[in-house]
Amino acid sequence: MAVCNILLYMQIILNEVAPVFMDQSAFSQSDIWGKKVVIEKGERLQIVAASGSGKTSLINFMYGLRKDFKGDIIINQKNTRQFTAEDWATYRSAHISIMFQDLRLFPLQTGRENIEIKRKLNPFKSPEALELMSNGLGIQNKLNQQVQICSYGEKQRIAVVRALQQPFNFILLDEPFSHLDDNNRKKAMQLIEEEATQRNAAIILADLKPIEFFNAQRTLYM
Repeated sequence: MAVCNILLYMQIILNEVAPVFMDQSAFSQSDIWGKKVVIEKGERLQIVAASGSGKTSLINFMYGLRKDFKGDIIINQKNTRQFTAEDWATYRSAHISIMFQDLRLFPLQTGRENIEIKRKLNPFKSPEALELMSNGLGIQNKLNQQVQICSYGEKQRIAVVRALQQPFNFILLDEPFSHLDDNNRKKAMQLIEEEATQRNAAIILADLKPIEFFNAQRTLYM
């Protein structure tokens, strides 16, 4: 079944996935490594992981950026090890969005240009929606400013808005609010949850500790 045909229903299965570079003794206490985990479209999943336990690696495994793991990742009955370059391109542009821990913004581009790069690759949200989201997160005055002179918290809010511009059935968030105060963290989480609800999309949020204002249906400890 081609990735491009996955429209109404999706799931990600982690089938005994474990990093090849980690000591196997760490796996027995994990809810994820070496276990079978099924993530359904529309689910709210929180992953809690201490530093060095492989949180970012897992996010990269699911996004297809790293393949140095044992086990298999299955997306709607298709093993990602069998994905072609076209499969990955379709999967990333139409079905899964991501907010990297290191953000991966272009420092010499403006906030607007960074967001528009994502929006124009696969148009889903309107320019007006971009403005509304930015206003809601208090970064409207940063849209025409080079990202390199923004604070890290402002960069995180730009990255949140960018991640919401494309269509997705799953959104991966890797420590998305680490440099935000409580008020801005809650606003960003609310915006992400509203967008996920509208699309019946899953949120997979990984952080160092539980996020109390995230309406998670399930929490897994790594």
